[in-house]
Amino acid sequence: MDGIGRQLDLNLLVALDALLEEESVTTAAARLHVSAPAMSRTLGRIRAALGDPVLVRAGRHLVPTPRAVELRPRVRALVRQAHALLVPEPVTDPALLAREFTVQAGEAVLVGLAPRLVAAVAGQAPGVTLRFMPEAWEGTPALREGRLDLEIGVIGHADPETRVEALGRTRVLGAVRAGHPLAARTAVSARAFAAADHIGVSRQGRVRGPIDERLAELGLRRRVVAVVPGWCAALLLCRESDLVGLVPADSAAYHREVLGLRTFEIPLELPPLTVGMAWHPRNDADPEHLWLRDRVREAWTGSQIRLPPSRPVG
Repeated sequence: MDGIGRQLDLNLLVALDALLEEESVTTAAARLHVSAPAMSRTLGRIRAALGDPVLVRAGRHLVPTPRAVELRPRVRALVRQAHALLVPEPVTDPALLAREFTVQAGEAVLVGLAPRLVAAVAGQAPGVTLRFMPEAWEGTPALREGRLDLEIGVIGHADPETRVEALGRTRVLGAVRAGHPLAARTAVSARAFAAADHIGVSRQGRVRGPIDERLAELGLRRRVVAVVPGWCAALLLCRESDLVGLVPADSAAYHREVLGLRTFEIPLELPPLTVGMAWHPRNDADPEHLWLRDRVREAWTGSQIRLPPSRPVG
């Protein structure tokens, strides 16, 4: 085997493994998706390196030499080890996982996603802990630095090397308390929407956004009474006041049931939001990270709540 170590590369080891198992140049070539002449030339290189014919003709067939018979299990073991090293096996038993994943996701996404994701992870892998980090981590180099395993939400600030996968699209609805004047309307006009008092959500304290731009195009302007850094605080304020808030359509049913809010279509042409997940390429082939991403996909699909048909807007 010392000769192989000095003169053969891994490609020749793979070819030797196929030749010793198939005992046929043609079949080994088909297995490795190369031509029979190319495999025949590779066999010649192997013979030169080993100083042994490896396979010799016996009638219409090839048979291994004693040296080849001796090498066969050792070559097979080497190829399998290399394959396991370069192509990690998928997680076969999540119950054996013992790991902590750090995930950043905004409140608006977590409301619909977290219950299903946490339940799936806890049910399949009780040794896994999910650490959900605040939105303040959004837009930071946490993924690149390895402080964050996964980011879920509207991804619009990723580093060039970051892997981003779209999960789906959602839209934003207006939300008010049950006794709000807009709650009784079958359709809310742009003028009525702008005339109401609003609450904004922004970590940076921004008052204006896409909604204000669309209203300005119609010659309208709304009054934002307060700006809070999180969705949950905003919706709780909506429940206790006459302020108009915003809620993702995917979690609207939850907010109607739990908070007693009423939702309505915003009478403006607003682009849908694409929700995705992002990770650093260092985790591309990590079997445990792959397993987590599969759970996120399933949780997102399961969190998509069927909403009643949209009401017309005036």
